[in-house]
Amino acid sequence: MPTRRTFLGTTLAAAASATQWTAAASTNENPMQPIILSTWRHGLPANEAAWPVLADGGSALDAVEAGARQSESDPDNATVGLGGRPDRDGNVTLDACIMGPDGNCGSVACLTEIENPISVARLVMEQTPHVMLVGQGALEFAIERGFPRRDLLTPNSRAEWEKWQAEHPDAVGQRQINVENHDTIGLVALDAAGDLAGACTTSGLAWKLPGRVGDSPIIGAGMYADNEVGAAAATGVGEAVIRAVGSFLVVELMRQGHGPTDACRLACERVVAKNPDWRELQVGFIALSKSGEVGGYALQPGFQYAVRSAAGEELVDAASIAN
Repeated sequence: MPTRRTFLGTTLAAAASATQWTAAASTNENPMQPIILSTWRHGLPANEAAWPVLADGGSALDAVEAGARQSESDPDNATVGLGGRPDRDGNVTLDACIMGPDGNCGSVACLTEIENPISVARLVMEQTPHVMLVGQGALEFAIERGFPRRDLLTPNSRAEWEKWQAEHPDAVGQRQINVENHDTIGLVALDAAGDLAGACTTSGLAWKLPGRVGDSPIIGAGMYADNEVGAAAATGVGEAVIRAVGSFLVVELMRQGHGPTDACRLACERVVAKNPDWRELQVGFIALSKSGEVGGYALQPGFQYAVRSAAGEELVDAASIAN
């Protein structure tokens, strides 16, 4: 009797076959089967927020923004947006990027007091000639466009920071690979028109040095989408992802013919090669091909990614280099 995972895998394989046929046929008569995947368990509610967009024939770009906003506005998610863990000095700073099927992209980094940095990043993409705005400039841009300012440090995140500060009075920043500090949600989606998009948003590593920015707002590191090939997103210690230009690498490996899971695995091997201390780090990748195949891989056990399609939803335990 097929399991839920087997059923979803069969459905995705069928979608991939349909995609190959559709490439030579009318896309109006044979639309793609939409799908979205996101990093970690909090990808499940993010996908649920994004799915109505895809199910109604909306764009992958709108879907990934909707999913990212869900995580950003969840005060119980301590690694993204409102309620995110602050830096060493108690300030919540947010990073985000978004990329559409036309190759256009936008990002913000070290943004304070704005609950939904992913939407600010989209306006950077759509309303400016730039790709990235940071710090005070990003905040002023958001305020000019009507985003309300608010205190992002919730009572829970403040209490955690005060406890950490009391226990680590001389600390200059901290990295953890445990699931409580996985620090990102990345989303990639394929819509019924066959277009791909991606988004990534985070409050960064807990207790980081003020001004620290990781991979999440960097196009090609935290996320990358190529409408001819596929899309990928990263999570984990951003410095390690940046050294490998991880998400771009995953997409390029798919361009060379590797499937999504294999591409993520090879990118993890590159991260290992670039980071001698890799056993102390966690990095995970997710990938979605143009044909609707999905995959993920990580350095350490424990990485999960959430998948949503017409067949239903699933939380997948990714394979890893370390056992």
